[in-house]
Amino acid sequence: MAMPSPSYTITLRVEVPASQRATSTVVGAVAEAGAAVMGVDIAHSTTTKLIVDVTCDTVDVEHGEEVVAALNALEGVKVLKMSDSTFLMHLGGKIEVNAKVPLKTRRDLSRAYTPGVARVCLAIAANPADARRLTIKRNTVAVVTDGTAVLGLGDIGPAAALPVMEGKAALFKQFGGVDAWPVCLDTKDTEEIISIVKALAPVYGGVNLEDISAPRCFEIEARLRDELDIPVFHDDQHGTAIVVLAALINALKVVDKKLEDVRIIVSGVGAAGNAIIRLLKAQGAQHIIGFGRGGALHRGATNGDEYRNWIANNTNEEGFTGSLKEGLAGADVFIGVSAGNILTGVDVATMNDGAVVFALANPTPEVDPIDAAETAAVVATGRSDYPNQINNVLAFPGLFRGLLDAGASHISDEMLRVAAVAIAGVVSADELNSAFIIPGVFDHRVAEAVAEAVRAEAESYLTKHPTATEASEPGVTLTR
Repeated sequence: MAMPSPSYTITLRVEVPASQRATSTVVGAVAEAGAAVMGVDIAHSTTTKLIVDVTCDTVDVEHGEEVVAALNALEGVKVLKMSDSTFLMHLGGKIEVNAKVPLKTRRDLSRAYTPGVARVCLAIAANPADARRLTIKRNTVAVVTDGTAVLGLGDIGPAAALPVMEGKAALFKQFGGVDAWPVCLDTKDTEEIISIVKALAPVYGGVNLEDISAPRCFEIEARLRDELDIPVFHDDQHGTAIVVLAALINALKVVDKKLEDVRIIVSGVGAAGNAIIRLLKAQGAQHIIGFGRGGALHRGATNGDEYRNWIANNTNEEGFTGSLKEGLAGADVFIGVSAGNILTGVDVATMNDGAVVFALANPTPEVDPIDAAETAAVVATGRSDYPNQINNVLAFPGLFRGLLDAGASHISDEMLRVAAVAIAGVVSADELNSAFIIPGVFDHRVAEAVAEAVRAEAESYLTKHPTATEASEPGVTLTR
């Protein structure tokens, strides 16, 4: 049976006889049913009855119902109500808007709104770039999706994708101090998505594209980058690539290998796989083979689209044409962004000594992490219940913090690369080992390090390309 998870925490309101033994019996029955008891609270008491709230982690919805049935089977015990903590967290949404200025007097109102606000409007009309300093544009990012490629769920549509985008916005604020807002679009039309985002752009200092299916996501990102004067970032591609490179930098230190020497196998050549391969090459990797459902991508084959063709033409210098399992033999690094349970521990055992395995498919990795660790020196997944979690939250909050602070209009490959190096650098030599190649998601040093590295690189880019932005200098006139 799978382990209980905080994703399925439930609270049971249970009526029991007024005795110490009855309460203990309830707790024992919950544990015996396989749930992990997290808390017991007395909600109400009479001389004959107790109302007890039992909070526990379960495996899934069905398991919760099994726990309820086990309690109802006890003599004198009745489950009055079951609450799902995950759904309770989402009641009314997870984010809100708060005013940053006082609105308590007529004087406050005359400055924040009419008539005083007209002066600021006219200042922006005279110099549109001042919007970056005088409005929420300075610190706000649009989290844009069409709901066609939600992680682990697929094409569920914009309304069903909204809870994910709310969560993303909450992470932006918590870890980067960035105000982000969900923009869920009820269209799958590439041109319409591009047009809508361009029309919305005046409000935002950056755009984070999220959960848009490939290959449409490539064109949408490329077009918006060309046609907007604010940074556009597809997190499913580049956020994943940044954290993978950061983890690999440190994993190779653990096994004492160099990136330019190792043979790297990438399973999955969609949005994430494409970006990972490009960023690995930017860092100096020279021996990469990408694998799709039909096997290795190689020159001369019909690979499906221009993005897969790019991989075929810029990797696999050996011209390998076999299957993923065949390609894994003698490899040093496996990076999976594909599907669960496509490899076994026996397959991993064919890799070179000191193998590095990143099995990132969620919720089920490409290979069981425990089986992989029988022979691999370093194993990472996208899950929080194993060591070395590859999680995009290590990248995007600090990345956008740095971009916004620099007033950037552009994201370069070098900005992505320095972000990865910054994440890797948070793990000191004294901390580094096979079970700790990447910092934890709650380590405040991560976003700070990424923001500083990206800000410095963005400012360097602006120095070299002074026409890349029209943002005002700090001395913007405030007395028009």
